Amino acid sequence: MSYHISTYQNATGLWQWSIYSDDDLCQTDSSPGFDNQEAAHSAATQALQILLADDQIATHSIDDLSVILITGISGSGKSVALRQLEDLNYNCVDNLPVALIHDYVASAREEGLSRIALAIDARAPGGLENLPSIISGLRAMGMKIQVIFLESNNETLLHRYSESRRSHPLTQRIEQEKGYYPSLEECIQYEREILSPIRDTEHVIDTSDLTPSQLRAWVKDLSAVEPGETLLTFESFAFKKGVPSSADLVFDVRCLPNPHYDAELRPLTGRDEAVAQWLSEFDSVHELINDISAYIAKWLPRYMQDTRSYLTVAIGCTGGQHRSVYVVEELAKRFRSHRPLRVRHRAQAHL
Repeated sequence: MSYHISTYQNATGLWQWSIYSDDDLCQTDSSPGFDNQEAAHSAATQALQILLADDQIATHSIDDLSVILITGISGSGKSVALRQLEDLNYNCVDNLPVALIHDYVASAREEGLSRIALAIDARAPGGLENLPSIISGLRAMGMKIQVIFLESNNETLLHRYSESRRSHPLTQRIEQEKGYYPSLEECIQYEREILSPIRDTEHVIDTSDLTPSQLRAWVKDLSAVEPGETLLTFESFAFKKGVPSSADLVFDVRCLPNPHYDAELRPLTGRDEAVAQWLSEFDSVHELINDISAYIAKWLPRYMQDTRSYLTVAIGCTGGQHRSVYVVEELAKRFRSHRPLRVRHRAQAHL
């Protein structure tokens, strides 16, 4: 298939471009236009490179190539996640420019790779605004691609930067754009705004209260999920540490009787038999679990019809130790026929 570029001036005098395959229009410029013909032709050349890379990928079978893309807020654990994928024998590339994704995927196919992982964040040179459409395009071509978006709350990020004594990777960029040295808080907010279109469409992990080992375990679990399946996750958390931003549905079980006030049960968790037996004796516990279960059973099919790849149900109590853990375990039993299914206990790193 051969392509050619055509440039022309629009009604306002600005230059635009179109790409043709033989005599068929393949792609046209959607921008307001360029001040000169050279700039329009340069933009068209970049678009053509993507088309050629797509053709190269399409000529190969891509059913056996699995891609995981790690992105998110700087300081949220992308390096930890990427190292875990390396340990799982993924071929990993950090800070890959967005414009090179198609080329790298095509190269991976030619080399016979079966699993690759790419880390892309706000440092990536140019084209970050095109990342959602690139991901959609690869999926439309049959690519098995998972996107994991990592984030943390500002308090956690500020603490991590304070410990590392490193500047934010966008500091220099903001200084050049705005003409003054930005605060760390401003850099974090700026990065959130840049990455929000990606965050809103992909699976999010809030790493605020996670240990590195927890994050590695969660990434390992996600890597085993086949794209196209709806991963149902039941996650317990502590309200005193805040609601995890990655939750899709949140249920508050602080109204239930609290084992914390029993001295013998206080050091245990909701997975211990003594706590489970104690909570199971209350009708209110059964009623609330029944209500939550009925809600999820009714609406889960709708979430799946919405082509959602992930649904995270967060159950919270005060400390994330007894009630929320017990309820999560009971819900997981009721939905054990759903595959894939994951159970997480955010406030209990050892579980």
